[in-house]
Amino acid sequence: MQMAAEGGGKELNEIKTQFNTREGVYKLLTHSEYSRPNRVPFNSQGSNPVKVSFVNVNDQSGNGDRICFNVGRELYFYIYKGVRKAADLSKPIDKRIYKGTQPTCHDFNHLTATADSVSLLVGFSAGQVQLIDPIKRETSKLFNEERLIDKSRVTCVKWVPGLERLFLVAHSSGNMYLYNVENTCGTTAPHYQLLKQGKNYSVHTCKSKSTRNPLLKWTVGEGALNEFAFSPDGKFLACVSQDGFLRVFNFDAVELHGTMKSYFGGLLCMCWSPDGKYIVAGGEDDLVTVWSFVDCRVIARGHGHKSWVSVVAFDHYTTSVEDADPMEFNGSDEDFQGLHFGRDRANSTQSRLSKRNSTDSRTVHTTYRFGSVGQDTQLCLWDLTEDILFPHLPLSRTRTHTNVMNATSPPAGGEVAGDIVNNVSNNPSTNDSSANTPSNSLSSPLPRSNSLPHSPAMTANNKSSAIASGVSKFATLSLHDRKEQHQETDHKRNHSMGHISSKSSDKLNMLTKSRTDPAKTLGTPLCPHMEDLPLLEPLICKKIAHERLTVLIFIEDCIVTACQEGFIWTWARPGKVGLSSQKQAVSPSGTII
Repeated sequence: MQMAAEGGGKELNEIKTQFNTREGVYKLLTHSEYSRPNRVPFNSQGSNPVKVSFVNVNDQSGNGDRICFNVGRELYFYIYKGVRKAADLSKPIDKRIYKGTQPTCHDFNHLTATADSVSLLVGFSAGQVQLIDPIKRETSKLFNEERLIDKSRVTCVKWVPGLERLFLVAHSSGNMYLYNVENTCGTTAPHYQLLKQGKNYSVHTCKSKSTRNPLLKWTVGEGALNEFAFSPDGKFLACVSQDGFLRVFNFDAVELHGTMKSYFGGLLCMCWSPDGKYIVAGGEDDLVTVWSFVDCRVIARGHGHKSWVSVVAFDHYTTSVEDADPMEFNGSDEDFQGLHFGRDRANSTQSRLSKRNSTDSRTVHTTYRFGSVGQDTQLCLWDLTEDILFPHLPLSRTRTHTNVMNATSPPAGGEVAGDIVNNVSNNPSTNDSSANTPSNSLSSPLPRSNSLPHSPAMTANNKSSAIASGVSKFATLSLHDRKEQHQETDHKRNHSMGHISSKSSDKLNMLTKSRTDPAKTLGTPLCPHMEDLPLLEPLICKKIAHERLTVLIFIEDCIVTACQEGFIWTWARPGKVGLSSQKQAVSPSGTII
């Protein structure tokens, strides 16, 4: 691999415009640079990080990609032409300038996007969340407008996978809130009732005579909740906090599945592998840490950055599993298929990755590619290979999935679902909204059942019925009985913090408020010593910007990065630059490049 050896001493700080990997040369397309229309570097002092969101609107013209990005107080929405054509910054579809607050994050609803309308959630530094349609240039709703729910900065906002109306919002207060776009937020501060509690987390429902937001309030860890993401099948929620912990929850059962602690400092970012078997996290320890969802343990760390890691992301298109069987990973997710939490085009890769059959002893060669960018202005690419994933067993061995199967199989009838459903649906207005739908009719089309590997597919009728019935149906369809199975596997997860006896509420209260001493976690399965784990080296590590990097997104024909100056760059994948390379002589503004 050509890495730092490409340059001498004086070239170490040179900004790279291309880099080599085993698959070929990635090239920066200067004509495909997106920014504010004036192309002037943004003075980012004191501003929130630049973020980028993509959506495909299935435009008949074949150019359906749309890009949204925030720079300071401004929010832009453009047609994204990628490697095909030069960016025309003079014609944004929508541009918004906010006063008194700044956009911090945003997320498109991929389920409802059309050429005529898209639903975009935007979180703000003062705590509000706005629902807008940048194609129609309309503002639909403003949530937490009076800041009665939370006054702190919104750090992450995402639609719940597979559903049109529910979305989750994280704040720097350490709280997450579940909203329904159909509900109002009320004119007074919400009152809450405890639903679930464990070590360093609690979940409350909103007590109200009429249906209102938020549906649920999650309090997780200590300090800011920096990022969260749903698993590819939509069943699990992983989040990273300023206290240095990665926590992975069963979103259905509101149960903690497993945890991991950073080497030191806060964790700032995380992402799921395309098959949901691994999570990579990065943060203030300058490391990338690979955590196994199946085994609930750290399996490797990677060191390449010289400062905080701000974004990690898996490359769905370079990750490969040779000789893999067809996808079973998300098959019977009848109500929450969850494939839309990323862009739809990632699904083909997920299908290749989805199954390493636990009963098939054939050799399956696995390579996961992921990337990271940081405040050191460097882009690193990493390969996670079989010698790291399975260091002690031959490649042709039989792999078992006992932990993940047990953790995700719903029992015949546990206490958790009954408690959760009762708590959420005791709301009188909630009951009214579903009065015409018998409860037993929900269980058949909406099982969200069994283990991670599935087979049946979801029908359109089932999905529409899942989406149509509002808050109380959310309680029924998404909060299933999982407690018994969790109890069976608790003793196997001595490194998980989430399995605490519920016999003593006093003990729970004490544990929830207790602080975790970093010195006590170092050297444990939560945070192994450096010498106890494989240490990954990056395939490439290149300085690609003057300012800290805030965006890394892998799409089919390119990689997209962005820095705090407000520039969004497109890096053409090997073999994808031919069509546009002829047009690189002159930029859209007429500047000679």
